[in-house]
Amino acid sequence: MKPLTSKQEKQLKTILQSLKAGLQKTLQQTSESAQPVHLDQQAFGRVSRGGALQQQSMAKASEAHIKKRLQMTIKALKRFEADEYGFCPGCDQSIGFPRLEARPETPLCIQCQSKAEQRR
Repeated sequence: MKPLTSKQEKQLKTILQSLKAGLQKTLQQTSESAQPVHLDQQAFGRVSRGGALQQQSMAKASEAHIKKRLQMTIKALKRFEADEYGFCPGCDQSIGFPRLEARPETPLCIQCQSKAEQRR
């Protein structure tokens, strides 16, 4: 794989910065939805309580996913600062621009990512 051009690096850094800002905003909104459910037993029936608890559970799962992706995005921006972005630590090869364009926060090339997933 060819290393990234300076134009591609600039484009990906801009994408990562926008992604970070968007994830932080979404995390704030999702965190509010994941707050404990306080329902008045008299005002709500079992179905309403169940629905509220299910919604809270889904919000917590979403919050965990967003937090993980935000952490990956922050790490990717740090790799930019360390001049390590775009290189796979698993094989020391360049990560292709199409992969980084699709998932700019990814630390691994497709081959190393596939191997990591098979080990799980």
